Amino acid sequence: MNIERETIYQEEIAVLEESTDLRNLVVYNDDVNTFDHVIDTLIKVCGHSVEQAEQCTWLIHYKGKCTVKVGSYEELEGMCTSLHLKELSADIQ
Repeated sequence: MNIERETIYQEEIAVLEESTDLRNLVVYNDDVNTFDHVIDTLIKVCGHSVEQAEQCTWLIHYKGKCTVKVGSYEELEGMCTSLHLKELSADIQ
């Protein structure tokens, strides 16, 4: 009976670790893209509202980078690729 409880406990820990492995999708500032292009791309690729995309764009401009989305690596991978295709500098951290 004690072995069964330990197995269930280990399985619960594995599920918890799996669900808390969140990553950040970070977009970096560049001297090429316009504010409008970055805003439109964040809306289309990341599902941001207009206000959220504008705020992220200002942070990218003034701070040099901004976390635009948080999620699992699998969730962010396609978004990161789409941002690259739109000529934005992005990385998953």
